[in-house]
Order: sequence, then structure tokens, then C-alpha cells
Amino acid sequence: MSISKQHHIDTPSVLYMDGVSVSFDGFKALNSLSMFIAPGEMRAIIGPNGAGKTTMMDVITGKTRPDSGTIVFNNQHDLTRYDEADVANLGVGRKFQKPSVIESLTVFENLEMSLKGGRSIWQALMHRLSGAQKEKLDEILELVNLSDRTHHLAGDLSHGQKQWLEIGMLLGQEPQLLLIDEPAAGMTDEETMKTAELFKTLAKKHSLMVVEHDMDFIEALDCKVTVLHEGHVLAEGSLATVKANPQVIEVYLGR
Repeated sequence: MSISKQHHIDTPSVLYMDGVSVSFDGFKALNSLSMFIAPGEMRAIIGPNGAGKTTMMDVITGKTRPDSGTIVFNNQHDLTRYDEADVANLGVGRKFQKPSVIESLTVFENLEMSLKGGRSIWQALMHRLSGAQKEKLDEILELVNLSDRTHHLAGDLSHGQKQWLEIGMLLGQEPQLLLIDEPAAGMTDEETMKTAELFKTLAKKHSLMVVEHDMDFIEALDCKVTVLHEGHVLAEGSLATVKANPQVIEVYLGR
């Protein structure tokens, strides 16, 4: 038995990837990628374009099937056997780079729709919230800095606020693991730092995997960093450690 397999059995993990490979027309998008994320851990993922960051999120969420390798969620679910809807129901939430809020609905209505139970817009708007659900939404609004925007149209929010609303919508689904793609892109400096604070708060209850290019943002997250290159892990450690790694400088930071 390999060390990694033993590690997987003995250690609680929210995400365990071992030897995951994916090829598209002969191009290895992921090349024996292995990674381990502990419950309640926040991990930043960096790397040059084409390093495999998006494909990695696609295989975790059931959008793409890997050619080989193991992906286990919560020490029990083999994610390679599930489709996207199933993976989401198990407790993996994904936020894409472009916010997908419904601009013609209010902030509150957007959140209401996202509550676990996956209602259609019409059902959500016709549905009376229970006291517990209302409390939960108020809690999420508070968390994502939008309490004072509850009844504003989502279309009137700033770019950063739309990103926060979408993170709030993910939280409505009660995910254990959040995959977040370039959240700081297009944000003001102030929004970026507020987002870093939000993520630190979220990491107390959830595990987060944050793909990002913005080094100031990653520094503010103050978490372990994984550097991907050519579909596998090139380096891992604190931001200071990976920034000092000659290979990382060569393939990514030196450009």
C-alpha cells in the first residue's frame, strides 16, 4: 500500500486526489495530479495559464471524467462516479469567474432561490420562507456584507458586490467544499481585501479552494498555496516558500 493511500485512510480529508490524469486530443491537461485538502482548510491555487486549474475544478465537480486516478470527497464519495448535479448535492459548491446572479431580482430574491432544495424561480418567489430559512438568509447577508442592500436589484450592485452575492448563493446550498475561480478579478482594492476577510471567516466552517492570479489577494488569505504547472503540482507551501522556489519563479512568477 502506498503512503498516500494509507494517509487517505487515516486522515480526515474533505478532498483527496491521487494520480488524476485527463487528456484532450493527446494533450495532458492533468498529469498525475495529487492533492489533499483537510476539513476547514483554505487552499490557494496558482499557476500559469494552461496549468490545469480549470480542468482540475471540472474533474472535482463531475463536469469532466478523468482518464485515471482517484478523487474522494469526505473520505467516502468517489467523485469520479457522479455527475455535476450529484456532486453539488453532496456538498461541493463551485463559483465561476463571471457572476451568474439574476439582475432583475433583488439581492434577497437571488439568495432565496439558492436555498438548498433547488427551486425554480417561480417556486422560490411563491414560496413562504420558514423562520429558520429567513434567519439563515439574514445571516448570509450579514456575512457577505450585503445586509444594507437586501432589497436592491442585483443589477445595481458593483462587480465586487455581485461576486459576494454569488458566494452567498453558494452558501445557501450548505456546501462543505467551495471551489472559487478568480474572485478578485475586476474588484477594487477595498473589495479585494474585504473578500479576503470574508474567505477567512468562511474557512472556519467550510473548506475552500481558491484559484487566483492576484498575489496581494493570496497574501491576504495567508493560507497554504499549491502551484500547478503542466497538469501537476510543482510546489506547495506558504506563499513565501513557493515564491522563493526557483522552478516556480522560472515557470510562473518570472514572466
